Amino acid sequence: MEKLPSRCRRLFSFTLIVLTLTEISCNGQDMNKPNQFDRQPAVAGQFYPSSKVQLENELKSLFDSTSVILEEQPLALIVPHAGYVFSGLVAASAYKQLDRNKKFKHIFLIGSSHTMFFNGASVYTKGSFITPLGKVPVDPLAEELARKYNVFTDNAEPHLKEHSLEVQLPFLQYWLKNQFSIVPIIIGGESQTTPTLLAEALEPYFTPDNLFIISSDFSHYPSYDDAKKTDDDMAHAIATNSPIEFLKAKKLNESAGIEDLATAMCGWTSGLTLLKITEGKPGISYRTIMYQNSGDSPYGGKDRVVGYWAIAAVQQTTQGNEFNLTDNDKRELLKLARKTISDHLRGKPLTPPDESILSNALKTNAGAFVTLHNHGRLRGCIGNFSTTTPLYRVVMAMAISAATEDYRFESVSLDELDEIDIEISVLTPMKLIKNIDEIELGKHGIYIKKGMRSGTFLPQVAKETKWTLEEFLGHCARDKAGIGWDGWRDAELYTYEAIVFDEKQMGLR
Repeated sequence: MEKLPSRCRRLFSFTLIVLTLTEISCNGQDMNKPNQFDRQPAVAGQFYPSSKVQLENELKSLFDSTSVILEEQPLALIVPHAGYVFSGLVAASAYKQLDRNKKFKHIFLIGSSHTMFFNGASVYTKGSFITPLGKVPVDPLAEELARKYNVFTDNAEPHLKEHSLEVQLPFLQYWLKNQFSIVPIIIGGESQTTPTLLAEALEPYFTPDNLFIISSDFSHYPSYDDAKKTDDDMAHAIATNSPIEFLKAKKLNESAGIEDLATAMCGWTSGLTLLKITEGKPGISYRTIMYQNSGDSPYGGKDRVVGYWAIAAVQQTTQGNEFNLTDNDKRELLKLARKTISDHLRGKPLTPPDESILSNALKTNAGAFVTLHNHGRLRGCIGNFSTTTPLYRVVMAMAISAATEDYRFESVSLDELDEIDIEISVLTPMKLIKNIDEIELGKHGIYIKKGMRSGTFLPQVAKETKWTLEEFLGHCARDKAGIGWDGWRDAELYTYEAIVFDEKQMGLR
């Protein structure tokens, strides 16, 4: 029977905790260090075999049944945490994308609490994690994070019976050939503040030297077919690399009246943390690897299932292929943007066009900005540097956002729509530059990133304002990224180009 603990399971009693800690601390630990105790397996023999030989045989079978499909090395993995007979194949498909010979500096394991409610995030610092395959040391960075950031507590209690991190360890132990340690983090509660604070603390570590593992299942308890649709919606939202789109998809699915749906993603706070880290990072792309749900297992039924995705975040390499739009492509995008805004304001369901009649360029993954003007005055401008979503879908999403979500303006009304002119800027891949002399005003847009703050100006901004290069950089740093006039001097600087066109130019107004 699959073990799927409720998010609302009652808190451990004080007596149980005292007994558990006593048992653990006396189990071969150094009694001269009373505050140190290894975290013992809680679900061995339930979620996975407790025998070392049986566990190794099962892992070998799972890895042998999967293949490597990614060209790039993952910076992060989203993996399920159910019993191996249900989700093991999906989990193995994610871990198999990792270079077995790579030596990671830090491995972050992040999961959402299933066993108790608490505020903030708990990072385990008391000792190592034990599995049937041996001991996994805790990275000294865990203790440093607990000291440095208020969002963390080093309370061990949330880890003692939590399965979401434990089930990941045998996959790492079996697959990685080099020794590794972990930073084990459990997120408590359901506040969006905690993922925001966590992302601020962990973002500096999101580099190719490190690995982030997000432990989460997806839909809980809908029918087989409903799960596939809900889980596909959530995966698509993650692929947008937008926390806003992710939370929208979660809310939409959970309020849609889907029978028996308890949650669209049980570890949504962990997934949100990752998206808040990766949002706005140039070249970050989410790739789906494998999907199943418990109804695909011979041990599961199809009436009430749990969904499992393996998804990787990678740094996309620039291919340098020439990207062009025909005039017909441009007109199609402008018509689609106007129809999408109109349908949204009328409360009508959005209907994407039939992909079979679209050009390959419109189906290419690319970023875009949609800009609205009312008699020459800016009325809204929102964009996305997506590298994982077809251009036509990006334009649809950004059209709605420009009309209704630009915080600088009131939402566009239906009566006003006839007065609105639409401009679209399709973006080329961004390039990291080392010298501002590489920026050509009027040709290049700029993207400035410093820590968690970022801002951008489209190429046409320099033409419209007639700013000097330093004014272009200074205004972007101060007004868009919020890092001060001279903040660009020690920030990451990227350039990109844009294919810009509007309704008047294309004869539609």
